[in-house]
Parts: sequence; C-alpha cells; structure tokens
Amino acid sequence: MASPVPQAAVIPVRDGRICLVTSRNGARWVFPKGRIEVRQTAPQAALTEAWEEAGLRGDLTGEPIGTYRYEKRGRTHHVTVFVMDVVSVTNDYPESGERVRDWVTPEHAAELVDEPELKALVRAAFGIEVPVGSNLRSG
Repeated sequence: MASPVPQAAVIPVRDGRICLVTSRNGARWVFPKGRIEVRQTAPQAALTEAWEEAGLRGDLTGEPIGTYRYEKRGRTHHVTVFVMDVVSVTNDYPESGERVRDWVTPEHAAELVDEPELKALVRAAFGIEVPVGSNLRSG
C-alpha cells in the first residue's frame, strides 16, 4: 500500500472573512491546497498554494490547526491545514484563469467545503457552534 500523499492547505483570512477558490473544474469550493514537494516544508507549501491558487500573500498564524485525509484517484492524501493572515491580494496570479476566488464568513466557508473533517477543523478554529439537532455534526 502506497504511503499517503502529503499536502498542505491554507485558510486565508482577511477582515474576518475567509477566502475560498473553486476547484480546477469549478465544481466545488476549496481552500488553496497542494502537494508538499521534496525539500519543501508544509508551511512553505501552504504559502505557495495561497499565491498560486488565490493570488494571496500573508503570514501563517502559527502551528497547523489540524489535519485531514481524503481519497483521490485511489490514493490517500494527508493534508496539514494552516490559517493565514492575508496581507496582500492580487488579481494576476498563476491560476487566475482557472479558478474563481470569493470571500465568505467562516460559517459559510464551513458549509461550502465538502470534506467532513475539514468542516470540523474550520468550525473548531473559528469557534462555530453546530446547532443542536443539526445534521452538520457528521459533515
């Protein structure tokens, strides 16, 4: 069995709002995320993805807020998630022609992302309570 593909993701924050981008095919809202390359740290990969996928530069707020796993093309991907304070935004970035960028509330971001573990990480990091009786507990 192959080892998990290491990835890093960033939750970009500016003025209390979170930046999401569309997946390459435009079907889903995601956080900037990508593979951690050889000789690259998880924080470096997270900052690189923020720039390439969303045109954002900033500072990571510290240690990762957590990790999650997902399956893609028969492989497990293990993602380390960071929060980034955005200091600059540009409309001219490597994947600007492939993705749409939007700024939403943390509550809305937690609703829009697909992966249940990632939803839970967003809720925990931003103090979002799940309503009692809600089906959001499982994702």
